[in-house]
Amino acid sequence: MPQKLTPEIIIAAIAGFEAQKDKLDSRIAEIRSMLDGGRSEPAATTETVKPRKKRSAAVRRRMALAQRARFAKLKQGSKPDAQTAKPKKRKMSAAGRRAISLAAKKRWAAIKAAKKVA
Repeated sequence: MPQKLTPEIIIAAIAGFEAQKDKLDSRIAEIRSMLDGGRSEPAATTETVKPRKKRSAAVRRRMALAQRARFAKLKQGSKPDAQTAKPKKRKMSAAGRRAISLAAKKRWAAIKAAKKVA
């Protein structure tokens, strides 16, 4: 039965193939270095990456203030009601705690017995 290809699956496949390609490129470079006698990097890179633009301190400050304002606006809109406060913590009964303890002791006894036999 054919599987439906979703964008997430395609993106994951691309990432996996690129990782395999990087491994292959590094191995090819190793082999070429043996042949050429020292050159370890590939002759031509297939992907060029632009350097990041540097931002001034004033721009970074304005960006931080804008982000804080967005976060405050989001937080202000979703104030918790008294009814939707923290849910009560669940407590384990003494019998439940004892059952877990006994099961753990039984498992450890079996592990220790198996070590003695081996």
